[in-house]
Formats: sequence, C-alpha cells, structure tokens
Amino acid sequence: MRKIFLLLLAVAILPACQRTKQVCSFTTEAIAVNASSDSIQDSAYLADLQPVKESLEQEMSVALGYAPERMWVASPECPMLNWASDALWEAAKRVSPKRVDFAVVNIGGMRCEWQAGNVTRQCVFELMPFDNRLVVLTLRGSDVLDLCQSFANCGGQGVAGLRMKAVDGRLAEVLIDGKAVQPDSLYTIATSDYLSGGADHMEALTRYTDYWNSDLLIRDLYLDAVKEQGTITAKIDGRMTLL
Repeated sequence: MRKIFLLLLAVAILPACQRTKQVCSFTTEAIAVNASSDSIQDSAYLADLQPVKESLEQEMSVALGYAPERMWVASPECPMLNWASDALWEAAKRVSPKRVDFAVVNIGGMRCEWQAGNVTRQCVFELMPFDNRLVVLTLRGSDVLDLCQSFANCGGQGVAGLRMKAVDGRLAEVLIDGKAVQPDSLYTIATSDYLSGGADHMEALTRYTDYWNSDLLIRDLYLDAVKEQGTITAKIDGRMTLL
C-alpha cells in the first residue's frame, strides 16, 4: 500500500518539477525564390511536369480576340474599366432572372492592361485571376447614391448603365437610363460577390434588399465576351466625371 502511495505521489510531483520550455532567441533568413534556387531543383520532378507546362502554355496563348489599341487602366475612367463593366452588364442582362439596371466593377480588380494586339486566354486570366462570381443585388436609390458618393471619395470605379458627376468630392448628378436616381426607388446592380461584401469602400452594397448569385465566374464571362466581340475596343465617354 505504501509503495502505491509513493508511486502516485511521484506521478503528481513530476510534472511540477519539469521546466517549461520557452523561446529565448531566434534568427530569420530570407530565402529568395529566383534563379539562385535553380541549383536545388528536382530535375526528375521538373521533367514530369514539362508536358503539363507545355500544354498549359499552348492553351493560354490561344488568341481569343484582338485589341487595335492599348486597353489601359487609370482612374476615374479608362478603356479597361469601361470594357470590363460593359461586358459584365451585358452578361448579367442575359442570365439574370430580373432586370439589371447597371453594373459595377472595381479598379483594384483590374490586375493588368492589355497591349494592342492579340487578346489571349492568358490576358483574361491576368486581368481577372480571382474566382469572383457574378451577383445581382437590389438596392434602394438612397444606397445607390451612397455608393456613388464612395466612388467620388476614392477617385472613381468602373460602371456601366450609370453616369455620375461629382464636383469637389460631392455628387452633382447620378443618372440611370438617363433619369436621375430616386432615393425611394429600387435598382438592380450586377457586380461581384467580393464587392457585395462591402470591399473597396462599397459598404452601400451590403444594404441590399435582394441578392441573386449566378454562380458564374466573372473570368469566364470575360472570356466569352472577348470571343464574342472579336475586336476589343472601349472609349472614355464621361460616365465617371470627377471635377
């Protein structure tokens, strides 16, 4: 009995006698991922991947359309923003179960420009590398005006079907279908599921009264738009005027 007691006492005391391990110091080292790492490449692994790499490069280099002029990106309005928002709006009008009044894309989502020449599959993937999906929201006119005020505050975003003017950071005019936005009316907006969460200072989009998710990747819609249009052009037309 005494032996059992001593054994239990030892088991109880042992954890209390153990030292708690702590980090006393550490060092860091930046390892560059560039050509300097070539010497440690797994040549056998690279050889296995080579056929996949070549097939993917061939697929991504296929020309889907042609841009006669450079599609550049700048705020408050530019060819790429206008093309992207127009393409999204047209796609949304085809698939949405309800009317779509206008479309919104963010300049931060335009991840590249397209140089004059062939627009390849790779060009579209570089423009929209994210798996964002098309959604259609319903907003009150007062929230649409708040949304447009956020555009004025941040220097502009991409819109289609809507025209706005701001002077010294304050809204002077917001038109949809050529008519002034009415605070008590309802409007439908095509945008991305990412922006519908209020990203890029678009908190007004979170105040929707109805939400429809198409489950369609915006990148795929852009791929279809390039193939359908063939010749890719877009002009600055004053839809986003900030004075």
